[in-house]
Amino acid sequence: MSAAATAARRRSPEAVERAQGWARRAPLLPALVFTVLVTQLPFLFTVFYSLQSWNLLRPGSQSFVGLANYAAVFTDAQFLTAALNTVLITSACVLVAMALGIGLALLLDRRFLGRGVVRTLLITPFLVLPVATALLWKNAMFDPVFGLIGFLLTPFGLGGVDWVSQYPVVSVVTALVWQWTPFMMLLVLAGLQSQGRDVIEAGQVDGAGRWQMFVAITLPHLRRYIELGVLLGSIYVVNTFDTIYMMTQGGPGTASANLPFYIYQRTFLGFDIGQSAAMGVVVVVGTIVVATLALRLIFRSFMTAQEGIS
Repeated sequence: MSAAATAARRRSPEAVERAQGWARRAPLLPALVFTVLVTQLPFLFTVFYSLQSWNLLRPGSQSFVGLANYAAVFTDAQFLTAALNTVLITSACVLVAMALGIGLALLLDRRFLGRGVVRTLLITPFLVLPVATALLWKNAMFDPVFGLIGFLLTPFGLGGVDWVSQYPVVSVVTALVWQWTPFMMLLVLAGLQSQGRDVIEAGQVDGAGRWQMFVAITLPHLRRYIELGVLLGSIYVVNTFDTIYMMTQGGPGTASANLPFYIYQRTFLGFDIGQSAAMGVVVVVGTIVVATLALRLIFRSFMTAQEGIS
């Protein structure tokens, strides 16, 4: 018997299992390496630049300043305004889109003639490119002369209003709500269709009205789907850039600029690499913290629901 065979027989079961585990993970290594290269390395470079004083208008001025950029970020009035706009736009968009999504999902959960056509039409806004959505609402809906909104509001004395200039945040939120309502509708509709009919029938037998059944039976069942929709919608809407860029350019002034757009302005218009990198790090860390807390709440909700079923 060869020495190699003897050594193989002496290997413990733990070592064999460990080797098999690495063998199973080996096909995932290229994807892991690619993910690290395109996500973690840029983030590390961003952290490095955030510790530097570097403005491209002064190429020879790069120097290490430590946490000075972070101190400047939290004392920047425009950054705080952009942060407030981000919270306002995200909260308004997600809450209104979720409310409309719930209503539309309840409508589509019923059988009626042409339900498939209506469902397809309601999903369509989510399939439109964000840039096209922004241009559609800016030029076809909110235009003070030729816009459909102005035409519909003229009998009420509200025609000719330049919505994008006078109410930029409302205009941006409206376009985002139109785009994200179908996503919320699909999530809630999936929750409605997963609800047990026996529970609904039991409520009907007990004489509960539609509103009572919705509040006591349907809404608690939809809680997990609503939380998931709010989380995913918030993660995507908080990074909105194209809609603001195409509709308002962050204006008037910085009235409708959110954090991604303000960081863009400081980077590509102000050429301040150091402070822009610090802002990016702050936004990433804040998003990770909020998303982690939200995921824990959602996971706890799912676990509680599973325990209730079992």
